[in-house]
Amino acid sequence: MSKSLQEIMTTNVITAGPQQSVTAVAQLMCEHNVGVVPIVQNGHFLGIITDRDITLNVTAKADNAASTKAATIMSKNLITGTPQMDVHTAADLMNQHQVRRLPVLENNQLTGMVALGDLATQNIIPLTPG
Repeated sequence: MSKSLQEIMTTNVITAGPQQSVTAVAQLMCEHNVGVVPIVQNGHFLGIITDRDITLNVTAKADNAASTKAATIMSKNLITGTPQMDVHTAADLMNQHQVRRLPVLENNQLTGMVALGDLATQNIIPLTPG
């Protein structure tokens, strides 16, 4: 029997609010050694910011990271999973959409994150060729 995302996801996810500065988000990334920070408001998942988002949308444009709000550069309308989703289904979904991280939501609330590395440690590979 295949595992569900609930069994392999990271649940202690560091989050930020949409009004926090990009500088604050980058500091969270540095402090917690992560490359992605979900943006959450009143418990509801709004989007994510990756280190690449900061590089391309702030640094490369010479924008001021201290005055740029997280909501301005966060990625929205993301592919997400649910805690009950089968790991093979999640792997296929991530492969199909070429994403490395999958926010896991229940009632639009972030319950965890699954990364490719989480799937790799379970010997889970996408079922469709990528």
